[in-house]
Parts: sequence; structure tokens; C-alpha cells
Amino acid sequence: MGDFLVYTIGFPITFLVLVMGMALAARRILGLRIGLIRTALACLLAMSIASSAFGETTVEPSAGLATLQLGLAILAVIGVLAFAEIIVPTGSIPPPTEWWGMLRRRIKRTRRYSRITAIAFRHGLGPYLRGRERSGEGLARSLRLALQDAGVTFVKLGQVLSTRSDLLPPDFVDELSLLQDKVPPAPWKNVRAVLEAEIGLDQFASVDETPLAAASIAQVHKAVLKTGAEVVVKVQRPDVRAVAEGDLDIVSRLAETLQRTRWGSALGVRDLAAGFAAALREELDFRVEARNIAAVSATADASVGLPHVHMSTPRVLVMDRLDGVPLKGAIEDEGLARTLLRFVLRQVMLDGVFHADPHPGNVFLLSDGRLGLLDFGSVGRIDSALRSALQRLLLAIDRSDPAGLTDALLELTSRPEEIDEQRLERTLGQFMARHLGAGMRPDVEMFGDLFLIVSRFGLSVPPEIAAVFRALATLEGTLGVLAPGFNIVVESRAFATEQISERLTPESVKRTMAEELQAVLPMLRRLPRRIDRITGAMEQGRLSMSMRLFADERDRSFITGLLHQVMLTALGAAAGVMSVLLLGASGGPQVSQDIGFYQVLGYNLLIISVLLGLRVVVTVFRPRA
Repeated sequence: MGDFLVYTIGFPITFLVLVMGMALAARRILGLRIGLIRTALACLLAMSIASSAFGETTVEPSAGLATLQLGLAILAVIGVLAFAEIIVPTGSIPPPTEWWGMLRRRIKRTRRYSRITAIAFRHGLGPYLRGRERSGEGLARSLRLALQDAGVTFVKLGQVLSTRSDLLPPDFVDELSLLQDKVPPAPWKNVRAVLEAEIGLDQFASVDETPLAAASIAQVHKAVLKTGAEVVVKVQRPDVRAVAEGDLDIVSRLAETLQRTRWGSALGVRDLAAGFAAALREELDFRVEARNIAAVSATADASVGLPHVHMSTPRVLVMDRLDGVPLKGAIEDEGLARTLLRFVLRQVMLDGVFHADPHPGNVFLLSDGRLGLLDFGSVGRIDSALRSALQRLLLAIDRSDPAGLTDALLELTSRPEEIDEQRLERTLGQFMARHLGAGMRPDVEMFGDLFLIVSRFGLSVPPEIAAVFRALATLEGTLGVLAPGFNIVVESRAFATEQISERLTPESVKRTMAEELQAVLPMLRRLPRRIDRITGAMEQGRLSMSMRLFADERDRSFITGLLHQVMLTALGAAAGVMSVLLLGASGGPQVSQDIGFYQVLGYNLLIISVLLGLRVVVTVFRPRA
């Protein structure tokens, strides 16, 4: 009984110590952090190999054979681990502690997939999911209802599509535009709970239980503060964040799948999905919207009304109520359309902070005759260098200058290592002749063709510039509601020309020269002393140049890794050659009746050679971070 207890207790402890020792050895030899479970499985396999190889031998154990047995056992373990590392790299399988969470997320995601599919079938979209078309009558309404029932992410998708009149027929645009202000409101008891949790109802003298508007993320209620100020309260829908995160996970996985296709990679679907997810997460935090309103208001003029924020939390935003009516149904006024366009263009090209989602639901006609902007959950930011390049791009389009357009486009985009600028300039010249020739009326489709050229030449559009063009495309739909037939391209060209002309006035040129001189003056002051030092060093023969090779950490890391691999390969090859020579040598002391000392050394060197070779192979096949 005592021997049984010693075996049952001692064997697991011995095996655990063996596994930990093998894990440490594998980490040192292979240069990897091997997990204990993988090492334990390798040890079990190595023990079976060792027992089959040495279990029936009649040779008496000795120090030399013990080292050989230990070396073969380590070789078996490392070989199994190296093969596993090549087939299934470390880190590709999550640890067991995460399996339950992954299973729960997969089940939740599968349920969401099933629910979205059921919603589509319920609204008559099943034949399209199966690849069979039917009559398009009522399809727009079915699509709108399906997107509305699918939740916040798909409602936002419908809102984006409702602004793309260049892609969708008018009946689809009209139907999807209802998603901007026709979403069923959440029950008041749920809204009240959010208000109580975030800021408390004691801040208000009264709150209207009937919402003014209900959107995909939040709904708006009229209220009066204790100070007597009339405000609106924007309250986030309960549980909308959890639903949005689940939908964004689905969108991200779909984008990863599409990214592996040729057209998905060319469009940068993964980056587009990441940008959409980041923008939606910002909209889910109303403190971000409060900061956005403050940033836009700080640089805006009084031509367009903006709300003033009183209080903000992640799920509640309290701001001034703009007295007016929604843009739809308001009077048609080309002057107001031009004012709104110039307001947004000034934000983009001069201020660098702009409203990134100016769809008709976010624009009001105020009682004083001005337009007002709402919903600053999505705001774009663009630096001065990109703003200048945008101005030059519009100016080149206005002047039909292919060379200027090429230079501005290369400044706006990230260019590949090799690009045929001459062919790009000729292509842009043909683009201008097609869209800007005599008798042509440029429209927003021109920018679609421009993006096709950008994609064809491998240029990458920065997210900030993509946000600008997305905002302008959305604004075009809004201006079409306010003034049908309004040409956004012609007005944008005129605005850019005016801004360039303003910069060329004597006062502007004088101010610019003064600013540049102030920046250059410190360098000019130091220049004579530096020239004197250089000429003095040349006269005395002390002029030298100091260059630091491999100053970049990445270069040093690459060279170090390369030398490491070369040294391991050389040592492994040397050990292999020495092992072959020793195995073929005769004489020397005998370790056993059949094995000499030279052979034992040869076998051990052969094991070392194989281990070093495995280290090199694993490093070669290991995926780069």
C-alpha cells in the first residue's frame, strides 16, 4: 500500500517537474514561450518513444549511455514541439481559460446571425438571400423595415445609403431616409432609468415624456432646466452599446473575409470597417459629441446655428433647443444651400474641424431664417498640410491643370514605392477632358472617377480625406433637398478660387512673408557662425563627417537576427560534421561491449546538430509579428 501511495503521488510530481524542465529547455533551444499543455503532450510522446527505443535493450546503463538517452528524449520532445510550432504556431490557439468566453461569444454571434436572417426573411428579402430575384415592387420598403428591425448598426448603414442618390434609385433613397427620424421610440420608463442613473431628474423642472425624435442610437426629449432654460435631452437607447458591439464584431469578421479577396484588398475593406467601427463607438459616447460641438463652435461663424451644451455624460447630453423645423418640407432656397456648403467647406479647408454627417435629418431651418446643425457625434479633423493640398486640388480642377492635380493628389495620398507619374498625369488629363471640357457640367460623379484612378495607381487615401469626401457626398443629398439641381462641384471650385485669391492680396502676402520670416530668422542668425566653424575646420584640416551605421533599432534587430541564424546554422553544420567523423572513427575507450566513447560523443553531437537545425527551421517558418 505504501509503494502504491508513493507511486501515485510521486509520479505526477516527477512528471510535472519533467514537463517544466522540458518547457524551459524548449524555450531556450527554440527561442519560444512554449505552453505547459503542449509541452506535457510532447513529453508523453517522447516517453513512449524512449520506452520503445530503450525498453528492451540488454545494455547496462552507464554515464555515456545516460547522456545519449537524455539527448534522444530531449530531441524527441523538441522535434514534436518544432513540428507543432510549424503547423500550429504558439498563440494561434487561445488558452483554455478563454475557451468558455469564446464559446459564449460564438453562440451569441450565431444567434445574431440567425436573427438578422430571420428579419430579412420576415420582410420578404429571402429570395435575394438565396440568389433568386423577384419583382422589385415594395423592395425599398422591405429593405428599410429590415434594416430598422436589425438594430443600430444596420440603421446607420441605411442612413449612409440614403445619401447616395448616385448609387440607389429615388424610391430607395426616399424610403431609407425615413430611418433618420422614423425609428420607434424606447419606452419612457427605460429612458427615465437612464436619466436617473446618469444625471438625475432633479436637474430638470420638467421633461416631456414624448420624444421629439427617435434615432438609431438615441432619442431626444424636450425639457426645462431648474434655471428656466429650454433644452433638449439626448438619451441613449438602453442596451444599444451591447448590440452595437456584437454587430461590429460581425462586420469586422466579414471585413476580414472580404479583405482576402482581390477587390476587397484593393478597396481596403478591413480599414473601412475599422473606421466605421471607430466612428460608431465615438457616437456611443456623448462626451465625445460635447467636445465636438465645442471644437466646431470655437471656429464657426454665425451663418449657421449651433447648439450650446449644458451637461454631458456617456449616455446623456443636455443642450440648447434650436427653434425650427426639419429641413424636409422647408422652403427651397439656393442661398441657404450655398451658405451651408460654404460653412462646411470653411470648416474643412480653413478650420480643420468639420461636421462629418450633414444628412437632412441633422439640418434644421431655424425661426430666424438661418440653418442649424445637429448631431455632432461624427466629426472629422484634418491637419493644415492636407487642407492646403485639398485647396490645391480644387484649384487645379478649376484651372484644368493636370500637372497641378497630379502634385496635389500625390500630396493627399500615400504613394507606393514605384509609380509612373507621367502616366498618372496623362490619365488625369484625360479625366479632366472628360469631365471639365467645354460644355460639360461637372458633378459629384467626377470624384467617383477620380477615386477609381487613385485605386488603379495603387495610391492610398488617408482616412481624414476619405471622411471629407464622405461628408461632401452626404452634404450633396442635403443640398438637393434644400435646392434641387444645386451643383456642389461648381460651388466648391468657386469657394477654393476665392480662398486662393484672398491669400494673394497684398495684405495676405505681407502677413505670410512676415510669418515665414519669423520662422526662418533664428536659423539665419545661427548660419554665419556655422559657416565660420566649417571654413575654420577646413583650413586646419579637421573637417570630418560622422555617420552612425544601423542607428535605427529595426536595422540592428534585423542584422542581429540574421547573424544569429548564420551562427546557429554554422554551429549545427560543424556539430553534424564532427558527429559523422566520430561515428566513423575506430579505437578509443569502450563505454559498453558494442559502443565506444567516440560513438557516444558522435551521437550526442548529432543530437546537438539536429536541435540547432530545428531552432533555425522553427525561426524560418514562424510567422512574423
